[in-house]
Amino acid sequence: MIARLGALVAMFVAPLAVLLPTTPADAAGTPVTLNLLSINDFHGRVNTNMVKWGATIESLRAATSNPSIMVGAGDLIGASEFASALAQDQPAIDVLNALALDASAVGNHEFDQGWVDLRDRVIGPAGNRNADWTYLGANVYAKGTQDPVLPEYAMFDMSGVSVAVVGAVTEETRSLVSPGGITEIDFGNPATAVNRVARQLSDGNPDNGEAQVIVASFHAGASKGVGSDFATEYAKGGEFAQIADLDPAVDVIFNGHTHQAYAFNGPVPGVAGKTRPLVQTGQYADNVGQVELTVDSETGDVISYAARNVARLGTAGNPSTLTDADFIALYPSLAQVKSITDAALEAAKAIGNQPVGGVSADITTAFIGGSYATGVYAGGTRDDRYSESTLGDLVANALRDGIPADLGEPDLAVVTPGGLRAELRYAGDTATNPENTDGVVTYAEANGVLPFVNNLWLIDLTGAQLKTVFEQQFQPAGAQRSFLALGVSDNVTATIDATKPVGQRITSIWIDGQPLDLAATYTVSAFSFLGTGGDNFLAFQGAPYRDTGLIDRDVWIQYLRDHNPAAPDFARQIVDESGMPTQLYAGESTSFSLSKLNLTSLGSPQNTTVQVIAHSGGATEDLGTFPVTDGGAAISFTVPEALTAAGRIELVAQPTGTTVSISLGERAATSVSATAAPITYGQAGSVEVSVAPADATGAVELVSAGQTVATADLVDGSASFALDALSLPVGSHPYTVTYSGDRTHQPSSAPVTVTVVKAAPTVSVAASPSVVLFGRGTSTLTISVAADGFTPTGTVAVWVNGRWIRNVTLTNGTATTVVGPFRQLGTQTVRVRYRGDAQTNTGSATTTITVRRRL
Repeated sequence: MIARLGALVAMFVAPLAVLLPTTPADAAGTPVTLNLLSINDFHGRVNTNMVKWGATIESLRAATSNPSIMVGAGDLIGASEFASALAQDQPAIDVLNALALDASAVGNHEFDQGWVDLRDRVIGPAGNRNADWTYLGANVYAKGTQDPVLPEYAMFDMSGVSVAVVGAVTEETRSLVSPGGITEIDFGNPATAVNRVARQLSDGNPDNGEAQVIVASFHAGASKGVGSDFATEYAKGGEFAQIADLDPAVDVIFNGHTHQAYAFNGPVPGVAGKTRPLVQTGQYADNVGQVELTVDSETGDVISYAARNVARLGTAGNPSTLTDADFIALYPSLAQVKSITDAALEAAKAIGNQPVGGVSADITTAFIGGSYATGVYAGGTRDDRYSESTLGDLVANALRDGIPADLGEPDLAVVTPGGLRAELRYAGDTATNPENTDGVVTYAEANGVLPFVNNLWLIDLTGAQLKTVFEQQFQPAGAQRSFLALGVSDNVTATIDATKPVGQRITSIWIDGQPLDLAATYTVSAFSFLGTGGDNFLAFQGAPYRDTGLIDRDVWIQYLRDHNPAAPDFARQIVDESGMPTQLYAGESTSFSLSKLNLTSLGSPQNTTVQVIAHSGGATEDLGTFPVTDGGAAISFTVPEALTAAGRIELVAQPTGTTVSISLGERAATSVSATAAPITYGQAGSVEVSVAPADATGAVELVSAGQTVATADLVDGSASFALDALSLPVGSHPYTVTYSGDRTHQPSSAPVTVTVVKAAPTVSVAASPSVVLFGRGTSTLTISVAADGFTPTGTVAVWVNGRWIRNVTLTNGTATTVVGPFRQLGTQTVRVRYRGDAQTNTGSATTTITVRRRL
């Protein structure tokens, strides 16, 4: 019988991947193959899968005669299921002891109850150990030092080969757990710490420890596994890239924290052609990682390796028809695993009967197939994930309000409908629990709503990213459902137009009475499942987040205790619309339709009217009431001219209070700024205009003496008027620049003065001949006066050796005159001075004439 079962199990454990060659030195000793098993992010999933998971581990041990060790990569406890969390994760510790875990990196969740709890209870004092394995933390230091408070590595003799397992945890742990629990310790860079230890273990000095094979276990890893590859993940940088670049002395790398499943082959830095495995097993005992490492028994050099993840027996990835009893018959050690599990589940059942709160009426998921025959929704089948629900919105309120202030203050919370697995019913059931009377909510009932035990994350999203999250309620092609309706906290409303293109179907989002600011940052409280992109809400992936260390179930139950009895809120938060504007202004009219105004949770009233109320400044005005038929309403109204102040138009469905909002805009005051640089006569000029604010649109006009002389369109709040050359005389010319306003901006104007100044002339003079005889010779002066863009007029005075001779009149900018004869030998200085005109400044030029006795 045992042999037959063993054969069956062997069939269900997939064959190991082909061994990948590395580039070791020539073998000097006998090859030895080491069977290295790994687990990560177990999170205390002590449930009915434990025997099958244990059988997967035992089958991987039994399938080889090679020596085996099992290594953890952190978060083995914390964020655990009820059966383990109820007993402070002692059942999870006992299960891992029974499965002979050898060593594990510490994870951030190991610190959920604080460092002292981990040290004194989880690990336990020397001689009275609780966890039989060694928790490793090479980068966990005593406060203010570089002194590790946990073992940095654990040594194993595997058929004569010395193997060291070095462990480290993500440096982000400091922000992932309650600060009050880690006041005595610090967290350093994990890759730096592991490199330090690896180099120590491979430096040839036996006094500080030596190992032939080094295995690094990190509670940190790649952000994506299935569907990605090593190169893609490495290119993202961060801790994973640092881990991948570890010292070549490290032979195998196990990962955790990111809940991804992968078995990558990463290049070894500085060693051409050599790779090493990087393995993460996903989460929650879904898989067991395995690396079969063949090494030289003398040198420890890696000859080859094979790495994979093996799905838990009994799952689709590793199917089996064997029962727990069959597996226990194969592996008797699993009897202890089952005993621990059964006892934990039984204890959980006893606790589950305890009342934790109450409800004033049914609070349920959305139902389908019911009706409003009596004015409230009744009948049908639960779990319509296409529709919003009273239960989803209440859980979102709990996720928003249940975060202690020292861990963060979320702006809103969202809940995916698939996480809601049971209803909160008003009717009691005393058949098995006398305390479960009408209106009572027991621990088990509350736990049944959120059974998956997700951590609560605070995720920082821009408004644009948050809008994308809401867009992703529309699921991608091929998804099981075309739409998944989020539950949202009651400070959020939104509208949808499903007919619009992808990316444009969320037409409004309001948070705390204000429209979404696409550029602002909002902190969203959500399940870690959503935070990692679950249910195709991929906009969460890669966003900054903080793991609060809180469990959704615990926060939810405390919320029910604090709000006893809880009441259903029948106001729908997300409504469908068609043609609704996002903003209106005084005097504008609109017509549009609303639909899906009603919820389909049990007991939801049927809306009958929608009242439109405008709030403008301190004024409130009723704009009309419209009938609701089958959850829809046709709306048509005009905003009164008097409502000029900014505000909000609310459309409130009765009797549920479902509310849709439209911004009521105020035309912003504007100011015109106009400048004109002085213009030199003869040159073109311009008037430069800016209108603030810069988003003002429309046209501006340049006005002179009441007449518009030019018009220009604003571009980014600016415009320019060109002034033609010679169009204005010298002097000052007053203008007015007027902005006529647009839909959202008021008109305004400003004066501007254009000043035209005289041009500077270019004066030249030439003498011919330039050498003359004493007492007889004369010279002709050719004079030119020019300006850019026009020809100056007027007269030029001629001076010789400082004595005025005569004035000459310009003709077309030139003149000639004769000077001499000269009664003085030597160089004679001739100066001409242009006297200017109405458009031109004065100017001068000089030349010389030489007077000689003979030529």
